Amino acid sequence: MSSLLSMSWFTGNSAQKRKAAPKDAIVALRAHLEMLQKREQHLQNQIDEQQNIARKNISNTNKNISRAAIKRKKQHEHSLEQTTAQIATLEQQIYSIEAANINQETLKAMQKAGKAMSEIHGGLTIDKVDETMDQLREQHVLGEDIANAITSAPIGEPVDTAELDVELERMEQEAIDNKMLETGSVPVTKLPAAANGEIKTTPAATREEEDEEVELAKLQAEMAM
Repeated sequence: MSSLLSMSWFTGNSAQKRKAAPKDAIVALRAHLEMLQKREQHLQNQIDEQQNIARKNISNTNKNISRAAIKRKKQHEHSLEQTTAQIATLEQQIYSIEAANINQETLKAMQKAGKAMSEIHGGLTIDKVDETMDQLREQHVLGEDIANAITSAPIGEPVDTAELDVELERMEQEAIDNKMLETGSVPVTKLPAAANGEIKTTPAATREEEDEEVELAKLQAEMAM
């Protein structure tokens, strides 16, 4: 158990060190770069100083001072060239490490994304997708059929249209009678037909019945008033 814990700690520590290695390298390079930049500025100041000394003593009879100043200036310029080259090299290394680190982190992110997509899809295949879509289409068609069946099927017993016609005719006759009563006219009533033919009446009987109907209509009108 102790060995396993030690191995786990060692593995985790190594991974952490590998992750911190680019950062540590960049920090060290930037620190050295800063030192070189300070040296570069110091050498440039030395060059300017020797240049001024050479110019100041060039007109004197003792030219050795100017010659020595120019010699020191040449040495400083050579050191400056080396320092400038070193600065450029360090800047390129820093850029390369940063780019490599970004590429590594981008690759890790892409790998995580690929793993996540693989887990999301799981056992999903095109055949399973087609099967699911077919089931959805079947259920949609079934729902349409059910809706059509519900809306088209009559509820309760069918109504006899002949009875509807008789009821409508009776209501129309009542409306005509009521209108005749209001105006004082004699309503025209429909007589039922006989089973084996029309009912035959004599003219006298017809006139008597019409008189009775007129008298009855007048009485009804007076009562309504």
